[in-house]
Amino acid sequence: MKDGFVKVAAVSPFLRVADCENNALVITKEYEKAANTGVKLIVFPEMSVTAYTVGELVRQRALLKSAENAVLSIRNATKGYDTVAVIGFPFVMNGSVYNCAAVIQNGSVLGIVPKTTVGCYGDNYDARYFAEAPAENTDVFFGGEIVPFGAKQIFVCEENEEIAIGVEFESDLLSVKTPSCDLALNGATVIACLAASSELVGRAERVKASVKAHSDRIISAYIYANAGMGESSSDGVYSGHSLIAENGSILAEGKPFTDGITVTDIDVQRLTHDRMKNTAFKSENDYETVYFSMEQTETALVRSIAKNPFMPCENQKNERCAAILDIQAQALARRVSHVRAKKIVVGISGGLDSCLALLVMVRAMDLLGRDRKDILAVTMPCFGTTERTKSNAEKLCEELGVTFKEVNIAKAVTQHFEDIGQDKSNYDVAYENAQARERTQVLMDIANQEGGIVIGTGDLSELALGWATYNGDHMSMYSVNCSVPKTLVRLLVRYYADNCGSEALKASLCDILGTPVSPELIPPKKSGEISQITEDLVGPYELHDFFIYYFVRYGFTAEKIFRLAIKAFDGAYDGNTVRKWLSSFFRRFVTQQFKRSCSPDGPRVGSVALTPNVWKMPSDAEYNVWKD
Repeated sequence: MKDGFVKVAAVSPFLRVADCENNALVITKEYEKAANTGVKLIVFPEMSVTAYTVGELVRQRALLKSAENAVLSIRNATKGYDTVAVIGFPFVMNGSVYNCAAVIQNGSVLGIVPKTTVGCYGDNYDARYFAEAPAENTDVFFGGEIVPFGAKQIFVCEENEEIAIGVEFESDLLSVKTPSCDLALNGATVIACLAASSELVGRAERVKASVKAHSDRIISAYIYANAGMGESSSDGVYSGHSLIAENGSILAEGKPFTDGITVTDIDVQRLTHDRMKNTAFKSENDYETVYFSMEQTETALVRSIAKNPFMPCENQKNERCAAILDIQAQALARRVSHVRAKKIVVGISGGLDSCLALLVMVRAMDLLGRDRKDILAVTMPCFGTTERTKSNAEKLCEELGVTFKEVNIAKAVTQHFEDIGQDKSNYDVAYENAQARERTQVLMDIANQEGGIVIGTGDLSELALGWATYNGDHMSMYSVNCSVPKTLVRLLVRYYADNCGSEALKASLCDILGTPVSPELIPPKKSGEISQITEDLVGPYELHDFFIYYFVRYGFTAEKIFRLAIKAFDGAYDGNTVRKWLSSFFRRFVTQQFKRSCSPDGPRVGSVALTPNVWKMPSDAEYNVWKD
């Protein structure tokens, strides 16, 4: 519950057809077992008290009475638990039978929700037995208490209103206008879907796609519980296929023919953050809010937390890498075409960022049908340049067939030091930044000479941390890597190396991948090795990229990001290390906004970007909220 996480479950137990007493015992047992392990919301299948396949028996008074008694038995068993259960049963009102869900918690029926979409198709014969939900809510007398009845109900936690539960049924989900759209527009962040469909070839894949897409469309968590193998096999077989999705991602799945419980954590803070950014989420109808109390406790997270949230999953890696490179290259091609640039100029250092920028430039010129010689890659060695990076820069340019130029800036920087009175043995910020600014001046002037534009190499991680020299490597005329984080830069270069078709180019790219990230502004060691390792100074980029993603994408608190990082990097970093670099991240991110406010244009490739047109933030904001 803490930090917006709620442990939820979809349960498809083995039930007996028309044996309400047995089914109540089974449901109660599953409820207690789940509740005792920290689950706070449990969804059971459609008509779970009677089983869905009772057919004409649903009109029998004895069965209807038995079903009511079973619901009351389950209600009484929940006394003392704050876990919410959603169970299916038939209910009679004003002479009509309704296919309903009872929302139960702590010895009370919070509400009864009837099915809205009642039809006849395939194995669904609802219209033969059930009435559609009334247009408006009402109250009914059930089990000795007055209970709200109707489809327009949202069940909201008093202690945390971001936990707001709506209920619908599978035929509602598959209808043209599903009730969950209105439920979401009126504040429901979690949709409990009670289902009962027999298994057919290909059905599981179709339902999975529907649940995934629908949870994305309405920015919600979606808990889908389907009837299991205890249903009648007279006309088909029921598989117990269950799904839990969150905003377009399947978090957990109970595979077909595996009756049991499917458990994971949903994150309502993530959902409400995305809704705050989407102005389409406006209340359109009058929905009844039913409040319940739930203690806000912390339980161990079940869901998997990826170390590298910017990285695609393994089976999508090649497709995503190709798409990102295409976005970067197409954007650059458009800019080059628009400004009629005769040349495009880049500073090539032998490091990862400039390597990726050059690969994108090559791709862009190929798209335009331009000669790669119109790419001018300039290496500018100075005091900190090592032979390894200089050699890699030259080899890379040779293999890619671009124009290569060397401009040694040591003499110019030394003269500048004399002009401003800088001690050459004092490796302070002025010593470092003078080199970066001289390189930018050289690139800009060469671009002017050639009728071209300078392409920036800085990445998203550097923008977030302010790890760039103001008006040095911070500046260019177009920045192709500006929304690519460092962890993704590495993946893109690796992808290019594996798919370039040239062993020599692959060898060059692999050596660049094996070189420590460094600005190379301080003289190397006597051995010739790089003496200035970026991650020793600002912290591990895999941690910072993790922080960037959850802070910028979802607006999470420092405490929540810390908790997620501890789980994601378990065994890699201890709590003190994570806390140290998280503190550094917030300080740098907030105080370095002035660099982002005047950064150049560049293409957005994913959900996180920090260019001025996308990320609008004052440069003089305080960071005490996050520091504390």
